[in-house]
Amino acid sequence: MRLAALSDIHGNLAALDAVLDDITRRGCDGIVNLGDIASGPLWPRETLERLLPLGLPTIAGNHERQLLGDAATLAPSDAHARHALTAAQLDWIRRLPGLLRLDDVLLCHGTPHSDVDYLLEDIDDPAGTVHPAAADTVAARLRHPMADGAGLVLCGHSHTPRRLRLADGRLACNPGSVGLPAFDAAVQDAQQGVPAGAARDPGRAQRFRSRAGLEFRIAAFLSGMRIRRTGA
Repeated sequence: MRLAALSDIHGNLAALDAVLDDITRRGCDGIVNLGDIASGPLWPRETLERLLPLGLPTIAGNHERQLLGDAATLAPSDAHARHALTAAQLDWIRRLPGLLRLDDVLLCHGTPHSDVDYLLEDIDDPAGTVHPAAADTVAARLRHPMADGAGLVLCGHSHTPRRLRLADGRLACNPGSVGLPAFDAAVQDAQQGVPAGAARDPGRAQRFRSRAGLEFRIAAFLSGMRIRRTGA
């Protein structure tokens, strides 16, 4: 099975259409959505109109949680999405789980414990620059019941395409961002959310097999199962 992973679309419908076309050309068998779907200055309602009929396995990111908060305190990107989305679309967002397990694949937006923490990166304070996390640090962040037995962990949030094979054979992958692709391997201003490096080549792809023997193909900008879900 070839599985494409979408993350951090941020209401960029044009980018989403391009990625979905690429998924079709690649012959992927399935698609998952890792959250941060609508918030942004572009087309939140239209993005969900495009996505919802596809019925993709989808989790909530931090922006799904945030845009459902107190309307008076929303950040501009979340406020724009909240105003633009229909009542039915907001209800769909409310029902999204924070984590999703598909056989031996775990979907999380940040880490299994938090939708605002990075799984594969560390942040240097006070500079706010981002660099790859050590394998033992990533393994510690994956100590969670939903991660037990998962051969593949797909995450988002950092907008940075990255993969890491852990000592026990597990593979953690971040496909990068559909709507706000960012960040070469080294530096991001994490406090401002401004990329300080060039976007990686969208055509580069990683292919591997999970412990269940399923073949996955994860590309930058992308990346029949038993499902467990939690709102954590």
